Amino acid sequence: MWMVAYVTQSKESAERIRTLLQEAGLLVKIRSVNQSGNGQFGCYEILVPEAELSEAHEIIIEKAL
Repeated sequence: MWMVAYVTQSKESAERIRTLLQEAGLLVKIRSVNQSGNGQFGCYEILVPEAELSEAHEIIIEKAL
């Protein structure tokens, strides 16, 4: 099952975090969660497999924040 590891409002930030996690060997998806119909507002969820969630959190805290 895919779990949300992080949520951001910036596509650039989501891409940067995805790259960090992929370089660490994790599987990563980005899901856009738009709050409006035109896509201007919303968030991006960084998803990883449930088994990799703890490791993803460690990487995000250590390198992305």
